[in-house]
Amino acid sequence: MSSLNVGDQNKSSPTKGSTIPSPLITRRTRTPSMSERALQSPELLGTIKLFCREKGHGFITPNTGGEDIFVHVSDVEGEYVPLPGDTVKYRLCPIPPKFEKYQAVHVHIVNLTPEVHTKWEYS
Repeated sequence: MSSLNVGDQNKSSPTKGSTIPSPLITRRTRTPSMSERALQSPELLGTIKLFCREKGHGFITPNTGGEDIFVHVSDVEGEYVPLPGDTVKYRLCPIPPKFEKYQAVHVHIVNLTPEVHTKWEYS
């Protein structure tokens, strides 16, 4: 039954064609070998398509084209919360179990949109 719910969530996603990995891999749960693979991948450029601070994730549209890339809040570095339209650099990290899909890690905003950005608030 839980696989049905996951599928239903993906179908109703506001980002058509973009799916949230299941299970979520965060910086905290990533294995050392996965982190090493990510550091060996080249830095890429993309644009934030959607980022929801409350949900803790979003999607990046790669500059090279292709499917949108999932990004978890734990992989966004820097002082500002990303907004749609921000240009970012990132690396790709393969997602288990088959390692056929990827998520963005080491995400840095390199060009802010003109809109006012908020800073992360830490408690």
